[in-house]
Amino acid sequence: MIVVLILITSGLGVVNPLLTKQVFDKALFPPGQSGPNLRLLYVLVGLMIVVPIVAAAIGVFQTYLTTVVGQRVMQDLRNRLFEHLQSMSLRFFTATRTGELQSRLQNDVGGVQNVVTNTASSVLSNVVTVLSTVAAMLILSWQLTLLALGIIPLFVYLTYRVGRVRRRISGETQESLADLSALTEETLSVSGVLLTKVFDRRGDVIERYRGENRRLAGLQVRQSMVGRSFFAVVPALVYLVAGHADLSSGTIVAFTTLQTRLLFPIGQTLQTAVEVQASLALFERIFQYLDLPHDIVDRKDARTIPPEDVRGEVAFQDVWFRYEEPPEPIFDGAAVDGDGAIASVDGAGRREWTLEDLSLAVEPGELAAIVGPTGAGKTTISYLIPRLYEATRGRVELDGYDVRDLTQATLAGAIGMVTQETYLFHASVRENLLYARPEATQAQLERAATAAQIHDRIMELSDGYDTVVGERGYRMSGGEKQRLAIARVILKDPRVLILDEATSALDTTSERLVQAALEPLMKDRTTIAIAHRLSTIISANVIFVLERGRLVESGTHAELLAAGGLYAQLYQQQFAGGLVEARCEDGVVLSGGEVVALSPAAS
Repeated sequence: MIVVLILITSGLGVVNPLLTKQVFDKALFPPGQSGPNLRLLYVLVGLMIVVPIVAAAIGVFQTYLTTVVGQRVMQDLRNRLFEHLQSMSLRFFTATRTGELQSRLQNDVGGVQNVVTNTASSVLSNVVTVLSTVAAMLILSWQLTLLALGIIPLFVYLTYRVGRVRRRISGETQESLADLSALTEETLSVSGVLLTKVFDRRGDVIERYRGENRRLAGLQVRQSMVGRSFFAVVPALVYLVAGHADLSSGTIVAFTTLQTRLLFPIGQTLQTAVEVQASLALFERIFQYLDLPHDIVDRKDARTIPPEDVRGEVAFQDVWFRYEEPPEPIFDGAAVDGDGAIASVDGAGRREWTLEDLSLAVEPGELAAIVGPTGAGKTTISYLIPRLYEATRGRVELDGYDVRDLTQATLAGAIGMVTQETYLFHASVRENLLYARPEATQAQLERAATAAQIHDRIMELSDGYDTVVGERGYRMSGGEKQRLAIARVILKDPRVLILDEATSALDTTSERLVQAALEPLMKDRTTIAIAHRLSTIISANVIFVLERGRLVESGTHAELLAAGGLYAQLYQQQFAGGLVEARCEDGVVLSGGEVVALSPAAS
């Protein structure tokens, strides 16, 4: 349809110049008559009025169809890029600035919109226009046609030179836009503003923004001006050639009109070529992301298990993991000890592995705690269980299945997480809770919030469950955000619960409230708690102690204290001055009066 409309409008475009010849030669100055042929003049002028109106109406419909097709292409491109990014692993996002991603989706995709929307139809329209115009020119005068076509090679050469410059400047412009977007995202977020104010760096941030904005403005000016020096040959040369040929005045006037019609689409085509050259840099940036492979995907034969059928058994079998993949081969340069195991440090004494030969098991319904010094690999374990990262070697298992043999939807449905840094959307309390279970009723929301001990606080808010919590939940305290996060996980009702430092950043009062909220959440489900505060995991069924990525101890609280190893050292460090060394028949008495039960062997 669009092609047919382009052919019609381009064909109608050469009608008026040909009618102009007839107006001059047969209507205004008819041969053998002393005056104009008014009857013929009225007919020709009427046609010259009707033809542009019809062409314009068809052109409007053509533009509508072209825009619809182009916008659908843009919609598909945005969707593909966003969907592709959503499927990237956590590894990708930890290495990429959020502002950079926003720039690719908005600035880069938006930058190619004009090319995608108009290029195909514009090129086709211009080609048809040029061909029809050249045909009309040949009908009028082959000598003048040769003159008009003689300047085309110059335009082609200029297009090639200008296109290369525009492509380079376009790439620099998009990089500057990405930097500006990243700077804006970092400094105008709530966290960024707080940091700026606390350290009084407002002037520095403003100067950085002004500098990047100045660079962007300069690049955009250069991008707009490059290629604007194209020129059209004036009709003077036509008159010069016409003086040496036997041509009528109508032919000369018609030809000068056609010459303008020839140069205009050629200029448009040249400009389109320049824009395409510039857009290639944007397409390269877009496809840099679209061509990135997904490193965590479902296998073709991946198993799906309904959440209610998951028992909650978690196990690590000889797991090795590193965040940065080494150059090929994988173990090039790694030292091998006498047992054939890969050493944990490289030649410069740096650790290569975050987890090393880790094996542990958590039975269904158990509360398992993971403790150890900072950097021991505790949080990494919480990432490997839901397959946010993939083990470099070994197996991570859920109910005896390698997590790589289960669909990601199965893992997401079976596993819930409460992290130290709670993320809330800039939306209402209700919308934040429904993110875990969109079909949940108001009664279910209230039951989950009550279990998390946050319902009463929600009802005190101005709009109750419809209160907007603000950017990243900053209208709420740390403890309130944590309890909202717990309510969200309660609503999801996962079979396996991971608590990653869920209370370490809270004050004593908030910690007690959150701990109380966690009790109903942990009931009858497998819970893996990662904690620095050892007082929070004393009642765990089993405690795993990590050091530099290795499992060095495991057992109950009482057993580990009695062993006098790393766990006992960590415990003494936290309670030095508050731990009473006296023992009694029932256990160890802390300064606050709390009695920690010990096994008979330990006591």
